[in-house]
Amino acid sequence: MPIVVDIDVMLARRKMSVGDLANRVGITPANLAVLKNGRAKAVRFATLAALCEVLDCQPGDLLRWEVEPAAGG
Repeated sequence: MPIVVDIDVMLARRKMSVGDLANRVGITPANLAVLKNGRAKAVRFATLAALCEVLDCQPGDLLRWEVEPAAGG
């Protein structure tokens, strides 16, 4: 998928654990892991806003788009 999730980067910069972030955002650690590992199909704006508030960052600090390599190349 061309959308890359950089929550790990922000967690490291903020010296925060996944469990602490999940508690502060109000989601389960399992749901945060799904999002963090790029397996989520969608993210609610309210969740994205809460992540940005807790991590003191912008949505673009957490999500980025990368070009997928051409198939069969």
